Amino acid sequence: MNKIIPVIMCGGAGTRVWPASRETMPKQFIPLLGKLSTFQDTLLRLDPETFDAPTIVTNHDYRFLVKEQMEEIGVKGEIVLEPERRDSAAAVAVACELAMARSSDAVVAVFAADHAVRKVEAFRKLCREAAKAAQQGYIVTLGIPPTGPATGYGYIRPGEIIAAEAGVAKVDAFVEKPDLATAESYIAQGYLWNSGNFFFRADVMREELRAFAPQIAEAAAQACAKATTDLGFLALDKASFARAPKTSIDYAVMERTSHAAVIPADIGWSDVGNWQAVWELSERDADGNSVRGHGLIQEGHNVHVRSDDILTTVLGVSDVIVVTTDDAVLVLGAQHGDKVKQLVDELKRRNHKEAREHRRVYRPWGYYQSIDSGERHQVKRIVVKPGQKLSLQKHYHRAEHWIVVRGSAEVTRNDEVVMVHENQSIYLPIGSVHRLINPGKIDLELIEVQTGSYLGEDDIVRIEDVYARV
Repeated sequence: MNKIIPVIMCGGAGTRVWPASRETMPKQFIPLLGKLSTFQDTLLRLDPETFDAPTIVTNHDYRFLVKEQMEEIGVKGEIVLEPERRDSAAAVAVACELAMARSSDAVVAVFAADHAVRKVEAFRKLCREAAKAAQQGYIVTLGIPPTGPATGYGYIRPGEIIAAEAGVAKVDAFVEKPDLATAESYIAQGYLWNSGNFFFRADVMREELRAFAPQIAEAAAQACAKATTDLGFLALDKASFARAPKTSIDYAVMERTSHAAVIPADIGWSDVGNWQAVWELSERDADGNSVRGHGLIQEGHNVHVRSDDILTTVLGVSDVIVVTTDDAVLVLGAQHGDKVKQLVDELKRRNHKEAREHRRVYRPWGYYQSIDSGERHQVKRIVVKPGQKLSLQKHYHRAEHWIVVRGSAEVTRNDEVVMVHENQSIYLPIGSVHRLINPGKIDLELIEVQTGSYLGEDDIVRIEDVYARV
């Protein structure tokens, strides 16, 4: 059997685990459960004996995060950029086109980047069994044996057994997220949770897409045919991709196809869909309490505290989740975990920037973090990775003062190039053309003090940029 081509969907925003997850740094890139992000854990589950190099489908904003996190764990693969979010059907259609270019009978596995799997060896074995069924022309999904009557998942009703040893069965029906009573009846009837992970031969899925979602199939084919390479990323053609209707692969194909099959997957799976799921997956003490970071719980039960920096204490309450970041605090009744998305939507409606971005903002070259701001000043901490450079730029409304606190900076200021070392500083007047480079082998850290009449990020005129930003 040829190796499985894994396709990792990596474009979601993960608002249900706000404030840790935000649009600029969504949950798949955050170490929610361990030292690595769920995206990195997903990649490391793919043993090289079974899987080929992965294809990552993400968007333009996350491309450097994906690349950096792959490099951190030594995984190489193709990174495909969606010009806009069109849901999973378009991404699967693109995966089919790319896989067919590798091999006419390629077996593809589609995984989400933000799911957790605790039984890794069982997962790998099931993947091989699912791939065997996929080779026979089935579109196979991993069905999770329910641990309770969850109302947040879709369900699958298994039908006729087609591979007794592995338990692979045809799918009789996909059903929507039920109410509690219906979920209880589904469990009694042997239904499985729909994990959203799929295995299929690329040619089979492509034909099903052409039959049931021809607009999506055609848009994906054209987007791939006209794709360009940008800084090592495969950028899909924007105009072609935009013609794909926005819908999930479940609606587009899985609920209509006669090729659907399911394999029961007791793999310790979770979609880490809310803070309650994070608590369930975390190590807990005898009182059911879990602390990640800088926190303390007393006289409470079933409490989860997460705080990276600010001391967060909980006393005399139970069944709550407290998440503290440097600019936001969430106190959540555990039973209300699925309502966080609505909370974030309301924050966005009220124009709270904390709903979308962290105080620390990641860039291809490193990151910056706001320290203080006023009507005519702003102070930032800037960290530039070794060998990286910011764009050659200028500002119309602000001057900047840079103080180096670690490493050495190569600074272009108009027609001069100046080396600025630790405990030294440099002034950049309004309108000066400037660039910052870290020529060293350690992180460059500096404090930037901005002063002027307007301090927005859109007061940047990029003259030259190695990351092709505008």
